Amino acid sequence: MLAAAPARAQETPPDPNAPSANPTGKVTVEQPAPPADPTPDAQANPDATATATEEGEIVVTGIRASLARSAEIKRNSTLIVDSVSAEDIGKLPDVSIADSLARLPGVTAQRVEGRDQNLSIRGLGPDFSTTLFNGREQVTVGDNRGVEYDQYPSEFFRNVNVYKSPDASLIAAGISGTVDLRSLRPLDQRDRSVVVSARGQYNDIGKRNPDGKRIGYRVSGAFVDKFADDTFGVAIGLAATEAPTNYDKYEAWGDAGYPTVATPQGDAFILGGAKPYVQSNLLKRYGGVATLEWQPSDKFHSTFDALYTHFNEVQRLRGIEFPLAYNVAPTNVVVRDGFVQSATFQPAYTVQRNDYQEREADLFSFGWNNDFAVTDTTHLNIDAAWSRAERTDFLLETYSGTGYNGTGARDTINITRQDNGLYSIVPTINYADTNVIRITDPGGWGYNGTTAVVQAGFLNRPKFTDDLKSLRASLAGEFGDLGVVKGYEVGANYSQREKRAAFTSSFLCPKGGGTGCTVASGTPTSVAVPADAVLDDTVSLGFLGVPQMLTVDPLKIYDLLNPVFDNRPESLAKDYSVKEKVWTGYAKLVIDGEAGGKALKGSLGVQVVHTDQSSTGRIAGLTGGVVTLADVGDGVKYTNVLPSATMSVELIPSGFVKLGASRTMVRPRIDQERISQNVSINPANVGLGSNPANSPFSSEGGNFALRPYKSTNVDVSLEKYFPSGGYVALTGYFKSISDYVDANNSVIYDFSPLLPSLTPAQQAIVQAQNAQFGLFRNPANSGEGELIGAEATVSLPFRAITTALDGFGVFASGSYTYSAIRLASNPARTITLPGLSDWVMNGTAYFEKNGFQARATYRYRSDFLAEVRGLSASPELNTAQSEGILDAQIGYEFQSGPLQGLAILAQAKNLTDQEFVQYVGGDERQVRRYQRYGTDYYLGLTYRF
Repeated sequence: MLAAAPARAQETPPDPNAPSANPTGKVTVEQPAPPADPTPDAQANPDATATATEEGEIVVTGIRASLARSAEIKRNSTLIVDSVSAEDIGKLPDVSIADSLARLPGVTAQRVEGRDQNLSIRGLGPDFSTTLFNGREQVTVGDNRGVEYDQYPSEFFRNVNVYKSPDASLIAAGISGTVDLRSLRPLDQRDRSVVVSARGQYNDIGKRNPDGKRIGYRVSGAFVDKFADDTFGVAIGLAATEAPTNYDKYEAWGDAGYPTVATPQGDAFILGGAKPYVQSNLLKRYGGVATLEWQPSDKFHSTFDALYTHFNEVQRLRGIEFPLAYNVAPTNVVVRDGFVQSATFQPAYTVQRNDYQEREADLFSFGWNNDFAVTDTTHLNIDAAWSRAERTDFLLETYSGTGYNGTGARDTINITRQDNGLYSIVPTINYADTNVIRITDPGGWGYNGTTAVVQAGFLNRPKFTDDLKSLRASLAGEFGDLGVVKGYEVGANYSQREKRAAFTSSFLCPKGGGTGCTVASGTPTSVAVPADAVLDDTVSLGFLGVPQMLTVDPLKIYDLLNPVFDNRPESLAKDYSVKEKVWTGYAKLVIDGEAGGKALKGSLGVQVVHTDQSSTGRIAGLTGGVVTLADVGDGVKYTNVLPSATMSVELIPSGFVKLGASRTMVRPRIDQERISQNVSINPANVGLGSNPANSPFSSEGGNFALRPYKSTNVDVSLEKYFPSGGYVALTGYFKSISDYVDANNSVIYDFSPLLPSLTPAQQAIVQAQNAQFGLFRNPANSGEGELIGAEATVSLPFRAITTALDGFGVFASGSYTYSAIRLASNPARTITLPGLSDWVMNGTAYFEKNGFQARATYRYRSDFLAEVRGLSASPELNTAQSEGILDAQIGYEFQSGPLQGLAILAQAKNLTDQEFVQYVGGDERQVRRYQRYGTDYYLGLTYRF
């Protein structure tokens, strides 16, 4: 939960041969760490972070205790693992869990909405890892499986372990790794703890919208105690956060963003259009965690965990869409280095946006673990868990312009390319003038599948539920005398997960006449901007040259508009349900002994995983202007065998060679497993021949029979731990990936049941040409590839070099990863993995002594394929530029006197003001997206009673 127990010099942690077999966490994260600087004179000369107790124990806290605890977890694990440990109760080393994990070797975070949210491990994105809470697989409030880590308050966790090699007892392991969030066990704590903390946040980029915020807060409290002669423990934590984010964002308009135009100097790239926005987000999150632990004797141990978080985020977006080169020829063109440097446009229309988006989510997680000592050497463990997430979005768009469908006043716009690749956009129209601007459909975008509608706004209201239940039983014991084969573990796990998605969308048009928002029925094409909806302060897009724009309350505009249900097939086919029933059996032999005079630990094991996978949904199509729906459902069953072997040999004192060989799998995106289809019928294609691409029938959707990604893995790690603290490690890894999901796969499909939708004459032509066989675009396991890489890590307290530098230290890592993926849809092209940066480097320098602490962390990652939400919230991949982010913190804890127990901490995030930039065409000059978040500053107080 919220705590990190003090490190005690006299205690030695047990050997964690079973990383997650016991979700109580006893074998991995609950052992106390050794002192940060276990030097001979440590007790004689304790400093502020290593103080002596009455019993003479050395108690280490703060940054050095955190690093020491993480190092001890790594050292004692037979697996290849990296960890982040809390420095103290409610105090992970960074602002969020994702920030902390992004400091680990080979782990990177992608910023979403200004926050570190999605993790890539060893170059494999969030779809290739799994997340556990105390050893139990978790649901997510996201659209798919990838966990959005900002749903978890960081105060709730004592350790976060990233397992990079698997074990047979590690259920639901990922291909890239497994992130295990570990909470505190109250019976392991020495004394009662009551801790409260408060922290303020300040966003230096400024309030980008008048109804946004730039100041936030975070408060938390924790209570830990033991009762009944230390046989019953209670840990309770509460946390509340209100965190603002403000940023400038820019997007090149159109599919590619940069078409070419003929000029006297030859063809040159030109900006197709631009969508500059300013955005203000406000995240509110409230949560609680509780752990009850009961151990009346050595024969029985029971632990109950409960976690709840409520998540609410409001986003306010305002901006203008400028369709330029896609709609009109430029004048006054100046070309430089193959790009149009400046030009003048007079587009037919521009679209102003005042949008409001709200996400509401609740996450519940419960787990009950019971451990029975059958004999002195045999234990039966039974674990039951349930987690559920519910999320509802309210995604409101409102549009305004000078007139409907390009009939209003036309602007004259001058663009000039800037050094950072963005274009300044200087208009001549005053976009804040309500005598010129009206609520309307400026581009004539509205179309219901058969006829034009007045789309002055649009509303999406998706709802997701994710439910996961599991029951696990395992039996572990020891053999008598079998040499290095010390023991065994056998177990079984059953889980049932169901994710449902329901989408409701509506066209929004002016009230006052017509039906169905259609133009033909007389729906008003525009309405004046109501004075009471206009905000006192206007929004500026000054970062691109637009001085001001219409700034209204979009919820008041929404009240003026008439919603009409969107029943287009592409909207109706989004609804689905996916259910997975998974039976996992496993067995392993535990190795612990000596071989050739060297200490040897490890395991040999196998998992057998049987899956019953099914989906329900609908096939939606449009025939003769009438929408047809058909409810469908189907499923598939399959079995996978996953062997694994791990070995750890202590070749020299405190020097280890760790080896791992395994077969792992991870399930595809849930939306790719849906059965729903969106069918299109185009009579204009009748008579074009037998080529399936020219068929009048086509479809796109999911694949209910999709199988997991699979990977054959080899891992090796060389690790040396220093007597005075710290370690160095060098790790290599290779993955041969099969059954890679190709999202662009197409198969030939027989659409004969749809022939009656055509006229008899058309049917005859289609059948004569065999053109009823069209293309069905659905994902398939038709890709394969390889990944190879290396990581290097050093954790060095400078006292190991000289006592004159006591308190100083560094933690640094670097990794290089190469991947090559080949897809059946385009076998001639080799692609890289989404989320993979070839080079990743992290460095932390710290000082901690006499209650004072300071730390600076720099994170660098090279270019990578970044996934963001594109049109209609569909995922879109573009290359993101390399980025380097600097964070820092400084603090002081009072060690004595009336303020003893009080700690002050100041933090700064993104001191480099690093932008997030994506580009297309392999050319960094073709900027597709740009976001600038500024620097966040935090000031907090923590008090321990």
